[in-house]
Amino acid sequence: MKESKIITRTIWIVSFISLFTDIASEMLYPVMPVFLRKIGFTVALIGILEGMAEATAGLSKGYFGNKSDRLGKRVPFIRLGYGLSALSKPMMGILITPVWIFMARALDRVGKGVRTGARDALLSEESSPGNKARVFGFHRSLDTLGAAIGPLVALLFLYYFPEEYRWLFIIAFVPGVLAVSLAFLLKEKKLAGHAIKTRTPLFGFVSYWKKAPSGYKYLVCGLLAFILFNSSDAFLLLMLKEKGFSDSALIGMYVFYNVVYALMSYPLGALADKIGLRIVLVGGLILFAIAYGSIGFVEAFALIVLVFLLYALYAAAVEGISKALITNIVSGSDTATAIGFYTGFGSLATLIASSMAGFLWTAFSPQVMFVFSASGVVFVVIYLSFAFLRDKIPHIKSA
Repeated sequence: MKESKIITRTIWIVSFISLFTDIASEMLYPVMPVFLRKIGFTVALIGILEGMAEATAGLSKGYFGNKSDRLGKRVPFIRLGYGLSALSKPMMGILITPVWIFMARALDRVGKGVRTGARDALLSEESSPGNKARVFGFHRSLDTLGAAIGPLVALLFLYYFPEEYRWLFIIAFVPGVLAVSLAFLLKEKKLAGHAIKTRTPLFGFVSYWKKAPSGYKYLVCGLLAFILFNSSDAFLLLMLKEKGFSDSALIGMYVFYNVVYALMSYPLGALADKIGLRIVLVGGLILFAIAYGSIGFVEAFALIVLVFLLYALYAAAVEGISKALITNIVSGSDTATAIGFYTGFGSLATLIASSMAGFLWTAFSPQVMFVFSASGVVFVVIYLSFAFLRDKIPHIKSA
């Protein structure tokens, strides 16, 4: 297959939709912890907010992924999901009461839940097992490029209007609208092998576990265990604040992380297609353990940059490749459900991880929190390595 045929029109559109959405989201993400602290949120409450937001996304990811498979449709879920997320941005700038912030954040996460399974299934259907890591890596590259552009916009704005955080939430609506507009360029394709079922039980996606391939079960158990030790990135940004970083320096470091992440997602996807998705996935988790185990103890600026470099390489090696591996294992008619199951329970695991991280940070110290996470991921690496070596998790589904 020629390289030009790997990235289709649909993949380009979906990737640019993600780019504009991430510009909107990541304008806010680096300043969100600082903004929340300014309006009275404690570190523990920030952890609960982030965890609750992901828990809200969890149920919707599972339900709407299953719904997408049952209806045999992808595009309506993509349009609605990105629309809800765009709408949530200005809401957080209108009122700053805790209840309103929780509601707006929940709406954003519901939007993510509505679109995630359908979008990833669409990407899977536009690729083949031999190039899937590249396709997911390409999408992740543009998605993360938006995550680099967004903070730069925030940095420029805050340079001229220091601490005017609320206006950023209003400005973020613009790229959100652009993303939704692009979604209307997508064309629905008839999906073979999908039996149309209009009724979708709220927790119907949970029953997928019974019929899922054993390789999927082994893989998802390992990935969910990893998520339990992977708290919100907000804690990394708060760690930089603890080390005396200014808002500008903090955002700059976050931009650096996202630029490396964006640049390396496609090359690492190509490498995974060549040497094996499983090898690159485990390597990425090892980098995570090193980065998390170090961040609480390094003080020199160069070492902090190195830690964020390793963390970016971890993200590029794990985020897209884990989904590529899942979609290579499961049946095409269950792709959105399988992704929804994994990402849904992953969101619930994030609730536990972020709440636990907030507790460890407050009750003990940031260093204890990060070392705890790194130590847990070491055990996940051992588990997945044995599962891969014993071929419990195949590279692609059996014929």
